[in-house]
Amino acid sequence: MSLELVFLSEVFGTGMLTLLGCGVVANVALKGTKGNNGGFLMVTWGWGIAVFAGVFVAARSGAHLNPAVTLGLLVKGKDEYAPGVPVDAASTVTYFGGEMVGAFLGAVVMWLAHKQHFDAEPAQANKLGVFSTGPAIRSTPWNLITEIIGTFVLVFVILTFGGTPSGLGPLAVALLVVGIGVSLGGPTGYAINPARDLGPRIAHAVLPIKGKGSSDWSYSWIPVVGPLIGGALAGLAGQLPIVFTAAT
Repeated sequence: MSLELVFLSEVFGTGMLTLLGCGVVANVALKGTKGNNGGFLMVTWGWGIAVFAGVFVAARSGAHLNPAVTLGLLVKGKDEYAPGVPVDAASTVTYFGGEMVGAFLGAVVMWLAHKQHFDAEPAQANKLGVFSTGPAIRSTPWNLITEIIGTFVLVFVILTFGGTPSGLGPLAVALLVVGIGVSLGGPTGYAINPARDLGPRIAHAVLPIKGKGSSDWSYSWIPVVGPLIGGALAGLAGQLPIVFTAAT
């Protein structure tokens, strides 16, 4: 498979992920929407369905949709990221680039769909929260630990069940993300994906959003570094004998 196809697959898949995932947050958080105040459970299920759709869209590239997944596969020592895509520097950069571009573009389209409600929403925190995650209790070490743990669970389970999200199956990945959200998502909003947080945060920073306020760059490194650490640790753990034959 060509790297151009890998890039486009990850762009469209990750774009679908953030369009629908950030979209459900917009529906819950923004003033006057039909889903306003739908609650955290609505958000977690919405993100699960967003992953479900994104995995289908990006099936050709293995549907990483997440630099932490790509890194986990690299650290585990896989020979291929997807059938016909060798693990090397060029393919790794291609996955990272596609995931970031897709996450940004999906957030932009989400904003277009909710433009009037962004204009009507008075709370800056609600507007930012549609695009990116933030902690319930701000504490750098503990927020970082939460993101490491959540991402470790995501990537370790993916590696255990088949090496890539497409090996797991779209429904299984979606349910895994819902499970992480309802179990571990409360402290930080469970980014568990550097592209999912950073791409939309950049969109928030550059889009002409009425009264948007700060993009909270002082926190932004945590949902990037934490998931990368969690993904790398999962890759290391994936080398252990307890990981089932299906992941080898």
